[in-house]
Amino acid sequence: MTAQTVAVYPTVEKTIWQTGNRSASEQCTDRCRSTGRYFMSLTLYFLRHGETTHSQTGDFCGALDVDLTATGNQMAQAFADTYGDLEWTAVFASPMKRTVATAKPLCQAANVPLQLREGLREVKYGAWENQTRAYVEEHYHDDYIRWITEPAWSPPTGGETAFQAASRADVVIAEIEETYKEGNVLVVSHKTTLRIILCSLLGIDLGRYRDRIDMPVASLSVITFGRYGPMLKRLGDRDHLSEALCDRNGT
Repeated sequence: MTAQTVAVYPTVEKTIWQTGNRSASEQCTDRCRSTGRYFMSLTLYFLRHGETTHSQTGDFCGALDVDLTATGNQMAQAFADTYGDLEWTAVFASPMKRTVATAKPLCQAANVPLQLREGLREVKYGAWENQTRAYVEEHYHDDYIRWITEPAWSPPTGGETAFQAASRADVVIAEIEETYKEGNVLVVSHKTTLRIILCSLLGIDLGRYRDRIDMPVASLSVITFGRYGPMLKRLGDRDHLSEALCDRNGT
């Protein structure tokens, strides 16, 4: 095991212990080289779940297993209505109620079974679950400031870091890539987890996932795998939603 010192934006330096665990994009590149498959035709569609009461208020909701609102169910159906005719190879989702309910209309429309994976769950917010940001900032001030400054390394009180979430989510992405060499695969997950997955695939500093990637409720992002690894094709697309659904308040 070796140590490497890297600069972390803006001025902080941290030491990363190299243990053989690398990003999904690095693993993808190595697998392409080792197999000679420089042109993969696998496309991953990343869908954030539909509206919940917590996505409306912005309160912390990670491990809380909340349902979609009635509007959230409409968003899920709108996605299925738009993309149900696409030839789907597989559908994966977090096992939480809000993601399962978002994935089911598409699975029914396309007649594809839903595969649940623990690694796609939302980041755990620990003691902050079900609390407002104002409450957390007041009662867990130091932890909150550390999390705001560097979420890759600093967890919510009793919760997960971005690196911990990435390590479990990357396992799912690697499984998909190994199992399906081509085709369209839908991954239904959560706001923070999806942003972390995209950062990992695209080589973006995990500590900047909030600063670099937006992920509106019920939005779709698309990654294809090609000669030079993952390529971002769409980010935060909501064209499948009506104007009324897009105009809903929320995070």
